[in-house]
Amino acid sequence: MATDLPIACSLTATELPRRLAEMADLGRSALFDVQAAGTHAQLSFAAGASVRDRVEAIVAAESQCCAFLGMTIGDALDTVVLTIDAPEGAEVVLAELVDAFRGPTEPVR
Repeated sequence: MATDLPIACSLTATELPRRLAEMADLGRSALFDVQAAGTHAQLSFAAGASVRDRVEAIVAAESQCCAFLGMTIGDALDTVVLTIDAPEGAEVVLAELVDAFRGPTEPVR
């Protein structure tokens, strides 16, 4: 995926934690599968009350701050599928985005 757009997020320091919390909240409530490799990721969410609306809202917001990412939303049986494609060089950004949906991990004790 070639792009002339800069690989940069335009969220402010106050907006970023809010967005990450939205993603983690959605992930906790509905994410059940992630397939990610290189510049491509596919996240599957259990379709339920408002899940598609929440995915659409996050995609719309992310399209504004990270325009270099290609994001599409599809539907499968009882599933909302978010596909994200990143340009070469943005693999780390894509991995961080996927991790945001997975939410914070608990430290090993």
